[in-house]
Amino acid sequence: MEPRIVLLHSPLLGPSAWRAVAVELARLGWTTETPAWPRLSAIGGGFYAALADSLAATLAASAQPAILVAHSGAGALIPALAARVAGPVAGAIFADAILPHPGRSWFDTAPPKLARQLRAGAQDGLLPPWDAWWPPGALARLVPDAATLAAVTAELEGLPLGYFDEVAPAASLTGPAAYLQFSVAYEEESRLADGYGWPAATLPLHHLAMLTHPQAVAGALDSLAADLAEPANG
Repeated sequence: MEPRIVLLHSPLLGPSAWRAVAVELARLGWTTETPAWPRLSAIGGGFYAALADSLAATLAASAQPAILVAHSGAGALIPALAARVAGPVAGAIFADAILPHPGRSWFDTAPPKLARQLRAGAQDGLLPPWDAWWPPGALARLVPDAATLAAVTAELEGLPLGYFDEVAPAASLTGPAAYLQFSVAYEEESRLADGYGWPAATLPLHHLAMLTHPQAVAGALDSLAADLAEPANG
């Protein structure tokens, strides 16, 4: 049975990040889903479990295997989600994403300078929305289409400091995986994935390439997903 592709946005963003790619993947013959994580501001604690429980409940219970595609911070949530999905999981693709980091927090994995800046900017237990992490005008240069960028920023919110301090659960990644790199910021993750023997591809674009180059991203995902699906189909 051919798998479906589940496109997982970063929990710091919203589902509009993947919608253009979902359209392109559908044209290539894939069944796709773009579910939304619950808003972090609505979770009081136990973020990893709450995020995984909620998203697993929204995914259709189906015998059709799922390939989970995680962007950015969603990569850390893949083990917890895969353990909760009702149907079979055929594999995971990390798209310019952090890798699972059991026993460490998001802050533990972040560059120390960024971690210090974010902690210093916290107010009443909240970090600024993700677009405020960038220098003025930087996001507009990456995503010059005003309507596309407006759709993304409309989904942003202040972010609870507790999410970034929470230690990731001990669950480990199981099953096949692949890595798709967009930006130089994720070279280390791509190198680690290569060391694991995962199928990998690089699109020398930027961290939000899904918004500006959906055809190229869909094409790369199509190839990597076919690699992951081959054992299931064999």
